[in-house]
Amino acid sequence: MARAEIAVSVDIDAPVETVWREVMDWESQGEWMMGTRVRVTHGDGVSPGTRVAAFTGVGPVGVTDHIELVGWEPPHRATVRHVGRIIRGSGVFTVAERTTADGRKGSTFTMSEYLDLPLGPLGAAGWPLVKPVFAWGLQRSLDELARRCERAAR
Repeated sequence: MARAEIAVSVDIDAPVETVWREVMDWESQGEWMMGTRVRVTHGDGVSPGTRVAAFTGVGPVGVTDHIELVGWEPPHRATVRHVGRIIRGSGVFTVAERTTADGRKGSTFTMSEYLDLPLGPLGAAGWPLVKPVFAWGLQRSLDELARRCERAAR
């Protein structure tokens, strides 16, 4: 099985705690993650064993990513496992502290995904075409996350 890796980051002019709170509010992720609706299906949302379902698509056409929270190190790192039939692999959300240009506390949020590509050789051959579109969508989503966090930090 072919494995694909992608990581997207955004600098956010908001403290780590603000970013962590926004990112780990699973059910509000759809407000900043393009074309996605997320709901907790098992657990409390903040501890290993929590499971979420993230539907990405338009109307009824899309795919549901079944995710299990496997690592929890607030407010800096959460590790997930994609356990669905179509989307499989792992992911890491990290929030690192940084100092803004004017000396305030800021953050860098990075979303890293390590995906087992479906469809065997066809999936591996298609990844170079899909990756730029996937990265573009993730970056747009993280830019919206940054705007939300910066508004909340004011």
